[in-house]
Amino acid sequence: MLNITEQHVHFIGIGGYGMSAIARVMLEMGYTVTGSDVAAQELTEKLAAKGAKIYIGHTAEHVHGADLVVYSTALPKDNVERVEAEERGIPVIHRSQMLARLLNERTGVAVAGAHGKTTTSSMIALVMEHCGVDPTYIIGGEVLDLGTNAKAGQGQCVVAEADESDGSFLQYHPSLGVVTNIEADHLENYDGDFGRLKEAYVQFLNQIKPEGKAVLCGDDSNIQELLPKLHCKALTYGIDSSCDFSAKNIVLGDRCVTFTMMHGEEELGEVALSVPGRHNVYNAMATVIVCLEAGIPFSEIAEAIGHFHGAKRRFQVLGERDGILIIDDYAHHPTEIEATITAAKSTGKRIIAVFQPQRYTRTFFLLDAFSRAFSEADEVIITDIYSPAGEKQIEGITSSKLVDLIKENSNAGARYLPTKDDVIADLQGRLKSGDLVITMGAGDIYKVGYQLAKELLN
Repeated sequence: MLNITEQHVHFIGIGGYGMSAIARVMLEMGYTVTGSDVAAQELTEKLAAKGAKIYIGHTAEHVHGADLVVYSTALPKDNVERVEAEERGIPVIHRSQMLARLLNERTGVAVAGAHGKTTTSSMIALVMEHCGVDPTYIIGGEVLDLGTNAKAGQGQCVVAEADESDGSFLQYHPSLGVVTNIEADHLENYDGDFGRLKEAYVQFLNQIKPEGKAVLCGDDSNIQELLPKLHCKALTYGIDSSCDFSAKNIVLGDRCVTFTMMHGEEELGEVALSVPGRHNVYNAMATVIVCLEAGIPFSEIAEAIGHFHGAKRRFQVLGERDGILIIDDYAHHPTEIEATITAAKSTGKRIIAVFQPQRYTRTFFLLDAFSRAFSEADEVIITDIYSPAGEKQIEGITSSKLVDLIKENSNAGARYLPTKDDVIADLQGRLKSGDLVITMGAGDIYKVGYQLAKELLN
């Protein structure tokens, strides 16, 4: 580990959830932390309040005096601060390498998977916090009940998301490796080859420490396919297949769900969640198993998990008045969209789904799956594709084409409204009691939800 008395760590792009979480932990551990980003935001303001020096904009001088520079995948290689650090001989490492230094030397809990990483790691952190484990946690989204996305705890456990999108999860050697599910996403980073992505998961799991365990969703066919290739001990959980742990007596309610947790034939007890949806039963089962492995009694886990009300942008209630409900969710993959709309249906309301596709590459690879994801919504609105800077447009991949396919494959009432302002103008004044608007996507569509909620509550 680094020497606290000597180290000054500079983060390029410090305002992102992953980067800000690591920076916060480093601050709380006693390091001098500086960082830069293109704009001020809530996360950078919180870091500044804790003692970090935040620069707005990128210039070479920002790295002067740093002993170590940390960057993220989103940062271009020709970033002026990264170039300056390399020319000065300052060590430059990826965000995942910094996280690996924190996670690998202690009892690391690394949560991987196509969906559910943030919610599951947030649940684990909250339960451990409530039960006195005092974990370090580094989460890719703010845990609403904890009011932060990171903390440097005094206990041995380090809870973090393990990101498969760019292969950075291969930096980790955890004690407990969770995989919630495996799907064909981020294939642009695996030469379009789903097989390569699955092999990366095998490598991640086989890097679990010898005394450690994998915690795996046994209902996922892709995970089942990989089980014979694993060298580590595995604990499986599921609803529909034979697993080590299972859930029965599932009751889906309005923004809640209850189920009975089973270990083989043994009934451990009831779990009552304050978040909705069958998908959260899976997230909760993984959480229970991890926390049992950490030595926490089931009764304490079940009590603590009931206090979990979600992570920011994970079925987050933005406003509710006169029978109208506004919710925002990070869902940006077809499976997530289906699960989120299904959870919304459990409220009994009329669902207006507003989706902003993110990335031309993802839309290209998953176009057909996206077109089949909206069958349970009462209204569907699709906006223009949100594309990060530098991504090239793919000819023929447009939101209007997606809308045409949705009309054919899942929802004849789908409409294309290009901008966020178009969506707000369309929905203003026509929402009525019994309506639920849910904004979905990994871009900035949440701004629509916040604006509608603001108008609703005024």
